Amino acid sequence: MDDTDAKTQERFERLKKILRSMESVVIAYSGGVDSTFLAKAAKDELGDGSLAVTARSETYVQSEFEQAKRLAETWGFRHLVIETKELEYPNYARNPVDRCYHCKSGLFSELKRVARQQGMKWVADGSNADDLKDYRPGLRALQELEIRSPLREAGLSKADIRTLSRSLGLETWNKPAVACLGSRFPYGTEITLEKLSMLERAEIFLHGLGLSQVRVRHHDSLARIEVLPGDIQRLSEPGLREKVVQAFKEIGYVYVALDLQGYRTGSMNETLDSPKRAETT
Repeated sequence: MDDTDAKTQERFERLKKILRSMESVVIAYSGGVDSTFLAKAAKDELGDGSLAVTARSETYVQSEFEQAKRLAETWGFRHLVIETKELEYPNYARNPVDRCYHCKSGLFSELKRVARQQGMKWVADGSNADDLKDYRPGLRALQELEIRSPLREAGLSKADIRTLSRSLGLETWNKPAVACLGSRFPYGTEITLEKLSMLERAEIFLHGLGLSQVRVRHHDSLARIEVLPGDIQRLSEPGLREKVVQAFKEIGYVYVALDLQGYRTGSMNETLDSPKRAETT
């Protein structure tokens, strides 16, 4: 075991200790890399003292929901599905710069209700140590509602979590990053069911081409496609390019653009300057 592995293992042991001290916990479980790892660790340490809860909503991609259910069954998580309607949360649909705050506030209020009903002591999310490096207005909601983030508390980074997930046999260890469909809209653009449907159909189409990591950013009548840099040339090839354009026009977009910078998390935050971020954090 090299020095990096030793440090990762040390942080993993710290996570186990944190979970045991919590005694019982409801986990916000989406089926992504972080929440799946946290759910597995909590099950191993707490058994029936852990409950993975998936919130099904208009902004949650159906294929992700199906995978979350399958993983929960495979690994034997205690699993509960609840329905949430983000578009009905105050201020969410109008998509302000702190949209994520309104989403998390509504979601975790529901999870705290579940915890009370189930007699569980804590509610936890899958935030990791790297999440402090980006604009994350949702963290304010977690603080206000006293939601725990055991992965972050243990100092586990995304790289740590992928390494540990692989050692545990979790197929999510190399899963691409996933975010809610609301993150595809420029701030200030109203989020509607029709637009969410367009986005989901467009991304399903791109995944069907064998692209592992994609984002379709919704700019009214224009779709801006982000893919990994290595896939940009492929999408630029005449035959495939024409196929993508035709499919997107059938979905309802008038213009189709390929972002030459490629996929990156939080690209919609690039319009925010530092003072703006400080105001909304």
